Amino acid sequence: MKRNKGKVVTTEREFRFEFKAGKQSCVLSVPVEFPVQDNASDLHGRLMLLHSLPCFVEKNLKDALSKFIEEGTNKDYDREAELALERLRTGEVDTDLLTNAWAKAYSDTTLEHARPEEPSWDEDFADVYHDLIHSPASETLLNLEHNYFVSISELIGERDMELKKLQERQSSEMDKVMKELGNTLSDQDVNAVASQHFDTQQVLENKWASELKQLTTIQKQEYQEWVIKLHQDLQNPNNSSINEEIKAQPSQLRGSQEANERLYEEQIQLEESFTIHLGAQLKTMHNLRLLRADVLDFCKHKRNHRSGVKLHRLQTALSLYSTSLCGLVLLVDNRINSYSGIKRDFATVSQECTDFHFPRLEEQLEVVQQVVLYARAQRSSKQKEQPDMPRNGGNDDKSKNIERNPSNILPGEFYISRHSNLSEVHIVFHLCVDDNVRSGNITARDPAIMGLRNILKVCCTHDSTTITIPLLLVHDMSEEMTIPWCLKRAELVFKCVKGFMMEMASWDGGISRTVQFLVPQSISEEMFYQLSNMLPQIFRVSSTLTLTSK
Repeated sequence: MKRNKGKVVTTEREFRFEFKAGKQSCVLSVPVEFPVQDNASDLHGRLMLLHSLPCFVEKNLKDALSKFIEEGTNKDYDREAELALERLRTGEVDTDLLTNAWAKAYSDTTLEHARPEEPSWDEDFADVYHDLIHSPASETLLNLEHNYFVSISELIGERDMELKKLQERQSSEMDKVMKELGNTLSDQDVNAVASQHFDTQQVLENKWASELKQLTTIQKQEYQEWVIKLHQDLQNPNNSSINEEIKAQPSQLRGSQEANERLYEEQIQLEESFTIHLGAQLKTMHNLRLLRADVLDFCKHKRNHRSGVKLHRLQTALSLYSTSLCGLVLLVDNRINSYSGIKRDFATVSQECTDFHFPRLEEQLEVVQQVVLYARAQRSSKQKEQPDMPRNGGNDDKSKNIERNPSNILPGEFYISRHSNLSEVHIVFHLCVDDNVRSGNITARDPAIMGLRNILKVCCTHDSTTITIPLLLVHDMSEEMTIPWCLKRAELVFKCVKGFMMEMASWDGGISRTVQFLVPQSISEEMFYQLSNMLPQIFRVSSTLTLTSK
């Protein structure tokens, strides 16, 4: 008898099996260590193979081995039980501690004794907000959110103005330094000035970022406390003054223009809508839209069009805690941050209004980064456990990329951020793509296309009924994107999405959805209408009936 590193008592017993092969008597004798870690069937198979036993003893050997393991295991259990009872009789184990442990284990594993699950603050606030936004108090909620939006906009305007002045001053100083280069100043002096300018700009940006974070934190706390208090007051039937005040409060969304209002340049938005039916026997109706717009237009609150602000904010708020969420696919690189490109622009837009329901974008990205690192570590450990597993070249390239930087994601993978402060979307799917999407030879098995399939599957399983997809898998046009390139890419995406939508019937039972295909703002009208004519040729568009009276 011995103890291993886990301090589990192990014993070794000899297993004997007698059988006859013709007139010759044979005995198989092997040591077996208890407790047996392997499956009895696996151990039986190894004995048959290693000792070249005849096939006619296979069943008898398996029965004898199973009986031997069962009897040996029961003996070990009996011995452990006797030792435990002996310790209890001699007083080595405290009876009170033992009974308390048993009672706790029983109550934790038995449903009737388990404590009811306490609702979290987020769930309570979600229920309260859902009740209020579908009541006459919705106007009051939108007015308060608008006031907070104006405060954030003013702070961002001050930040932008101060950063602009700093950049102009630093540009002027650098011009003077460059004029003196070679006369009284050297390259080291120029580098020192540039380094000083960078440090000064970083300090100023950090200062404004801290102020913006502090203001949004205060607004979120005040807003949530006010919503809870308003809901409690409305539940009180004796408090009729609150209802009268809500009805009498004018809307501030139709108010005057602010002095420092930041206007967004807009081109004429083109769009075409289609109604289609998909399915062989059980047909499902879907709505398709082709739009020419900037991808961030679905996120911005355009205050220069007052009539549309309230409509968009109200519609987004009404469906926030519903089964008809709106999603947007944003094409990003493999780094999980918001430091450059479209990710930086999106982060800037998300800061323009406080999110009263979900964590800030930076906090959500930190959680995603930790999940990615954990998933990479789990995948790496499984690959090390199976080193002899055959791999093709593509998987080798992927594993090399992961080993190079495990914090990055691969093309076709995506992460999700949740928002309540955007204009028309609740969910943003950050789909990772590489430079390969700009080439003209991608296929239906490309990681970006398969990423779209997985995104649509998530939409089906998580109540997202509207999804906006970049039709050309790019957000900006470039020189190599000719008319044949655009037509070929649009045809590929149309056909793939059609196939994915037909799969939806098996994913969600056939729910009507809206899919919006987005093309870049800089695309020509001629190209847009060519894509519009292609769509009904690929999808089955519902025909209209014209009724005339005689």
